[in-house]
Amino acid sequence: QVHLTESGGGSVQEGGSLRLSCEASGSTSKLGVVAWFRQSPGKAREFVSGIRWISTGRFPVENDSVKDRFFISVDNARNMLYLQMNRLIPEDTAVYFCAATTLVAITYGNRAVYDYWGHGTQVTVSS
Repeated sequence: QVHLTESGGGSVQEGGSLRLSCEASGSTSKLGVVAWFRQSPGKAREFVSGIRWISTGRFPVENDSVKDRFFISVDNARNMLYLQMNRLIPEDTAVYFCAATTLVAITYGNRAVYDYWGHGTQVTVSS
């Protein structure tokens, strides 16, 4: 079992930055891929970015809407997943969730393959 806890959300002006954190606990050695999703009111949960949990062959995958603005990273020593969000726009407003799976050969954007989810953290970007 793996538990995920997000932090770092908040309110920011357009053009600002935030860094989200996700602490993983439990059987983290079994994790394959970790990712960030987001959900706005009335919309489906959307893939943001994903990355391999272990360092070997770690190539991040991103949604085109956040490319070159958001950067995902992992600190295995601290069991932490991060999302650095720069040049935020109002359309980035959502609840952000971290997710994890023990699988590695997956389609990163497929919500159904993720076994573990955090409770989410709110990000609000005002214009």
